[in-house]
Amino acid sequence: MRYASSARVAGFLLAFSVLGPAVSTAVANDKPLVIARNMDITSLDPARAFCDTCQIYLSATYETLVTLGEDNKTLAPKLAASWSANPEQTAFTFKLAPNAVFADGTPVTAADVAWSLTRLKNIKSDSSFLMEALSSVETPDDKTVVLHTAASNSEFLNMLAAPYAGIVNRKLAEANGATSAANANTADQSDSWFFANSAGSGPYKLSVYRNGDQLRVVANEKYWGPKPKIQDIIIKQAADSVAQMQMLQSGAADVAMQVDADTAGSAKDPNVVLSSVPSFNFIYVALGPGAKANTVAMSKSIREAIAAAIDYDGLVEFTVGGKGKLQPVAIPNGFPGTDNLPAPKQDLALAKAKLTEAGQPNGFTLEAKYPAVNAYGVDLSLMMQKLQQDLVRVGIKLELSPITFAVWREQLAGDGIPLTASYYAPDYYGSAQYVQFFSMMSTSSWAKRSGATKVQGVINEKEGELLKKALASSAEQSGAVYREIALEMIADKVIIPVVSPDLILAARKGVNGVRYSACCNLALDKLSRD
Repeated sequence: MRYASSARVAGFLLAFSVLGPAVSTAVANDKPLVIARNMDITSLDPARAFCDTCQIYLSATYETLVTLGEDNKTLAPKLAASWSANPEQTAFTFKLAPNAVFADGTPVTAADVAWSLTRLKNIKSDSSFLMEALSSVETPDDKTVVLHTAASNSEFLNMLAAPYAGIVNRKLAEANGATSAANANTADQSDSWFFANSAGSGPYKLSVYRNGDQLRVVANEKYWGPKPKIQDIIIKQAADSVAQMQMLQSGAADVAMQVDADTAGSAKDPNVVLSSVPSFNFIYVALGPGAKANTVAMSKSIREAIAAAIDYDGLVEFTVGGKGKLQPVAIPNGFPGTDNLPAPKQDLALAKAKLTEAGQPNGFTLEAKYPAVNAYGVDLSLMMQKLQQDLVRVGIKLELSPITFAVWREQLAGDGIPLTASYYAPDYYGSAQYVQFFSMMSTSSWAKRSGATKVQGVINEKEGELLKKALASSAEQSGAVYREIALEMIADKVIIPVVSPDLILAARKGVNGVRYSACCNLALDKLSRD
């Protein structure tokens, strides 16, 4: 080992005393920042991805035309320096930032915007509903794009803030198998390429992704906006709340994203900073009226019996230690149309009466498969055990089967699942996304997943008609229409929200910028260290 002379040490100490905090902060920000979370990645392609970790990644590596401000409600510029809409809200004009460039240095053009949003529509993925309303695109010049919808759409601008509407470097993606053609859902062959490469204009770019291990991004040296302070960020796989807290306490992680209330309550570490904030996230139970494995016909009475047997207050206490809220409908509390909705409550007498009405007074057995994950601090396996205890009180016996997220998605798309559970976080501020995803109008994602189109009496096209009315209304008027839709969705008794957990933000002391974002989950470019 070589030893420095006392003079050199003194010189170093003198320099450090002068440069001090600036030097230590620069060194700290050069060190990789590690985020511990259970990764639920489905794809790294903006048009195919649909998960919470996907939101974080896409928001860091790609940019949308507009984004959500820090109040999680108002829109702020991103790739679009300015925008306007016609009075009918059917034409939306955007002027792109003149200096916006992709990570390879090529300019972001109107052609890239048109291609990316058309591809999102045509690829027919879980997130394609965001561009369902898009009817045509004009590009008068390289920095102007006009998006047209066939009908009035007061929420279309908000939809463009969703990370899945991120703008892709068209030429680079096309060179690697991507297409925006009408048959993109079968012709696009780029998914594997996106797992190894990013093609965006965001403050970061993909470094490496290893399934079940880590997702790593590094600062985009050609970023056209404010440079991110942290140069290297690793999202590290950690399956549960305890594992994440252990990583945080040991210094192996700087941020933990799915810490539950019990784990947070037992943490007594001065180097860990914890805070709890309300969120728009929620956990829900979903029924499958058209599932092949149903042992009884899942009629309206059966679905009402299941909903009435659930101990909602007990679930909030059991899953998050009371640090959460009841949620009446699959639209987040505080979103348009959710004020003063009837709160869900357990009613065992009603549940038994509905079972008798359905010809099942002694109950029945029901298969319950669900992803074995921790979401927003809720362990779905433990939650399902509590649900099992609730339903057996009225004779409904759940056969619990935790499965991987990938298998879960595959089974939903195939034969369906009689009873399951999952979670959802907003893609933007607005209620239309929830109607499009969770309602029982025939085009919704969950109408298909639940098999509602295969049986009689579940599809509810009234919700679709009301959605058209809401989108044609002003912001002031649409709330009342969304309330009508919410009441219809509650009555469907297919999607049954059980808890909206408060979000526990957990970070090492000295890590700054950890905040909840309703579109992006966690904004990586806002993170820094002391």
